[in-house]
Amino acid sequence: MWRTLIVEDELPARTSIRKLFGKAGIPFEIVGEAANGAEGLRLIRELHPDVVVSDIDMPLMDGVKMLQASREEGFECRFVMLTAISEFEYARQAVEYGASGYLLKLSLDIQGIKQAMGKVAVELERMEKLRKADKWFPNKSSEEPTDHPEMNKLIAYIEEHYSEEITLKGLSNLIRMEASYVSDLFKKKTGKTLTHYIQYRRVQSAKMLLTETDRTISDIGRQVGFENDNYFIKIFKRWCDDMTPTEFRKQPKTVL
Repeated sequence: MWRTLIVEDELPARTSIRKLFGKAGIPFEIVGEAANGAEGLRLIRELHPDVVVSDIDMPLMDGVKMLQASREEGFECRFVMLTAISEFEYARQAVEYGASGYLLKLSLDIQGIKQAMGKVAVELERMEKLRKADKWFPNKSSEEPTDHPEMNKLIAYIEEHYSEEITLKGLSNLIRMEASYVSDLFKKKTGKTLTHYIQYRRVQSAKMLLTETDRTISDIGRQVGFENDNYFIKIFKRWCDDMTPTEFRKQPKTVL
């Protein structure tokens, strides 16, 4: 369930929104309510919600200013703005500042809530995947991994296709170099052989899936590019201090 904060100065409107959320059957849990933007910003700091559903026209601090302030403080929660037709220009500004969308207060219904929050759920899932990727692959950045452009091209290809069959011949053809030269140069530039580099990338992805999902060992092995369970377990143990995938899954979540 995604943690949701409601910021609306009218109590009947807050009550209506809460009821609509309950009837819509969406994966959002309302964890707090605020009656103005200043109180809303305080609760954003305190509760760290995943999404804020906020009115625009409120006392003390309006919804757009609250959105701006939260972004300036580094909060990445999604915003859905509640607006009247006369406030449409403010809603447009809110979208420019990063709001996921807006809802017209006078025509709120279950279908509208489902549609707006469905879009937010997709955004939150994408953000969660990116956070997990950053956690498991902290060295992956926009900087070039080596000082050799062709080796960087191979690394980029492996990152994109590590779950598929990758051969030295195919990689050599990709950059139009002799296979033996590619093999030697790759090890020189990365410190790993091509085979070990691919194995490590597959195992690291497997570790992420073992920790973050409930998929079976067989499914995970196939998803990251291993042809059968025995080979997956053999290579996994090689890169994980002789620990099997099942043993790794039982480890505390802090173990990477």
